Amino acid sequence: MILIITVITSQVYGQKVKPSESGYAPVNGIKVYYEVYGKGKPIVLLHGAFMTIDMNWGELIPELSKNRKVIALELQGHGHTPFSERKLSHAALASDITKVMDYLKIDKADVVGYSFGGEVAYQLAIQSPERLNKLVIISSTYKTSGWLPEVNKALEGMKPELFTNSPMHTAYSAVAPDKTKWTKFLEQMIASAGQPFDLGDDKIAKISAPVLIIAGDNDGLDKTELSKTYKLLGGDVFADMGPMPKSQLAIAPGQTHVSLMMQTAMILNYLNGFLK
Repeated sequence: MILIITVITSQVYGQKVKPSESGYAPVNGIKVYYEVYGKGKPIVLLHGAFMTIDMNWGELIPELSKNRKVIALELQGHGHTPFSERKLSHAALASDITKVMDYLKIDKADVVGYSFGGEVAYQLAIQSPERLNKLVIISSTYKTSGWLPEVNKALEGMKPELFTNSPMHTAYSAVAPDKTKWTKFLEQMIASAGQPFDLGDDKIAKISAPVLIIAGDNDGLDKTELSKTYKLLGGDVFADMGPMPKSQLAIAPGQTHVSLMMQTAMILNYLNGFLK
């Protein structure tokens, strides 16, 4: 997870498409909001912290849904999904995803996670590998030390008032079922962000699904740790003298944590190349 408060001011979304289905799936004691677009091989989208489906994926969904069945979720407390006192954890959120897949009768899917959603996607690959075809991680890590020290320092200093009148607040207010839960939602997320986490190098190394990691060259991720992650996934080899690894790493030049998600054409090109 990373702080994205004032730097996102607006996005010019592509042509809007309406979901063919939307609603709430009752899972693990909460209700999770979902939207379904298009037809074809299923792909699940997991947004970043404090974001909504439209804020994170508004530009990509119209393109992906041309030949894929796109399932976009809003995680606990985010967007349309009601606030819950249930303790936030990667394991619980990953379980929510598989339960939504069950609800929609989807056995396996490609999964794409951005930032906080990428953390959850890593957890999903660890605890429910049978539900994944391929995994795409955008600007995310599976452990606190995967971020640069200044990122973790910023996370430690987060306060709810930093989000006042932010794009996140505006997006939340537009769709949240109970807007009075905004501060409690922030407090819950900030408390979760302040807890160090590490899903485990050994568990990452055992991920069976092919993984595409996409990162900006200046997105706050520690690139030394990112290189280690790619090696754990079987990458960083001399492929001219042997087989290509099943996983891939893409470092986008001149991109930050926020600007990376605005490069729709580039991300779509990476996704299409990897997922096909």
